[in-house]
Amino acid sequence: MIDVTFVSTNRGKYREIREVLLPYGVRVHWKRRTLPEPQADDLEEVMNAKLDAVRDIPGYVLVEDSGLFIPALRDFPGVYSAHFLRIWKFTPIFRLLKGRRRSASFRTVAGLQNGPRRWAFRGEVHGKIAPRAAGRGGFGYDPIFIPDGWDKTFAEGTPDEKNAISHRARAVRRVGEQLAGRGSRLESSNSVVRRKGRRA
Repeated sequence: MIDVTFVSTNRGKYREIREVLLPYGVRVHWKRRTLPEPQADDLEEVMNAKLDAVRDIPGYVLVEDSGLFIPALRDFPGVYSAHFLRIWKFTPIFRLLKGRRRSASFRTVAGLQNGPRRWAFRGEVHGKIAPRAAGRGGFGYDPIFIPDGWDKTFAEGTPDEKNAISHRARAVRRVGEQLAGRGSRLESSNSVVRRKGRRA
C-alpha cells in the first residue's frame, strides 16, 4: 500500500477520495487543517498555495481545490465557490439565473506533493443548475447541480454514483494512476508538474 496524507477540513471530501484511491492500492490518511484560500485567477493558484502550506508534512501529501463555474454568470462563483457558499448559500444563484441559461460545470485541481516534487491533476464534469435544491447527500453545491445524463442532483445520488463521474473523482483517479506507476504519460500531458515559483 502507498500512504498519502489528504489535508482538508472537509470530511466528505476525505471519504470520496479514500474510496476512489483504494483500488489503486493507496491508503489515505486525513489530516484536518485549515489551508489558505487566496484570491486568485484560477484553481491551480489556490492549489499551489495549499501545497506550500503543507511542506512540513512528510511523504505524499494531497490537497485539492474545486469550484462551480456558471457561464451565464461569467463563470462565477468559480474560484470563490467555497467562500460564496459559506456566506450566501444557494439563493443568490437561483435569483441571478432567472431567465438565463443554467449550464454549469464543476472543476477540480488535485495537487500531489512529495518533497520537492509536485503534480497537478484536473477533473471536470458538465451539467446544469437545478431549479431548486434537492437531496441530502454530498456536500457543497451538490444539492443544486445536475450532471449531464442525470435527472437528479449529485446530492440525490449515492456516493458510488457520484464517484463514478464527479470532477473530484476524475482528478483523483489520475492521482491514483500516478501513484500506481501508470502515470508517466499523465505526468507529461494531462497533469501539470509544477514547482514553487514556476508555471508549467
